[in-house]
Amino acid sequence: MISRPRWTQSTVIFGGAAIWGLLLVSCVMVNRTMIAPPQIAGANFVGSKACAECHEKVTSGFHDATHAKMQAQGELAKNIGCESCHGPGSLHAKEGGKTGTIVNPRSSPETCFQCHLDKRGEFNLPNTHAVLSGKVSCGDCHNPHKGDAVIAGGTNLPAANETCLKCHASQRGPFVFEHEALRESCVICHSPHGSVNPKMLKARNHTLCLQCHYQQQTVTGQLLIGGRDHAPFVQRGTCWSAGCHEAIHGSHVNSSLRF
Repeated sequence: MISRPRWTQSTVIFGGAAIWGLLLVSCVMVNRTMIAPPQIAGANFVGSKACAECHEKVTSGFHDATHAKMQAQGELAKNIGCESCHGPGSLHAKEGGKTGTIVNPRSSPETCFQCHLDKRGEFNLPNTHAVLSGKVSCGDCHNPHKGDAVIAGGTNLPAANETCLKCHASQRGPFVFEHEALRESCVICHSPHGSVNPKMLKARNHTLCLQCHYQQQTVTGQLLIGGRDHAPFVQRGTCWSAGCHEAIHGSHVNSSLRF
């Protein structure tokens, strides 16, 4: 008689858990993105201390920057410090900081895209800031050497708006009647890296506005906002193009954001 193993419920549960654990560990150990520092022909890595000798103003605040988390400790920091983005610096130091002897991310976003792969995709959408064409640089909006890399501070949304308003000055105000969304953050309505929608808006038509302005759909097909049926208006176009709320960033004459 052939003896066959009997699988009890406990065996199945613990066996399955063990297999799942092994799969999870293997994924964690294998599925990691390895970023190679840029290479410069004939140059060697010299370490971040050599960079600080000339760029003390830049490196002095780097210790609390988000990008500082990339930096390894000890001897390995030579390859994962300033040179992880700028490439080996021996020729740059030897030539006294001569242009072309080091990688400058302001000249090309490719260095940034090594880590921020999703942003490369966003910049290929139909409506974007002109980063890929070189008219705008990642450094125009981000400071990789200090804080959380958002100029003016990402944790303070009104201050972060200063990044947008330094170029989009006409949206600054002050306005007699403010659009509260602008007071909070420009990115409530806009995707700054790219969007399929015009003006880099996060959503199309009145759908964008209805994300914040509560609506109530009734059985009669009404779209009640502020107690008034807006269905006939939104059928004519967007909230800001149907002759209603054109002053979307703020108005000097009307609390309903009209010109």
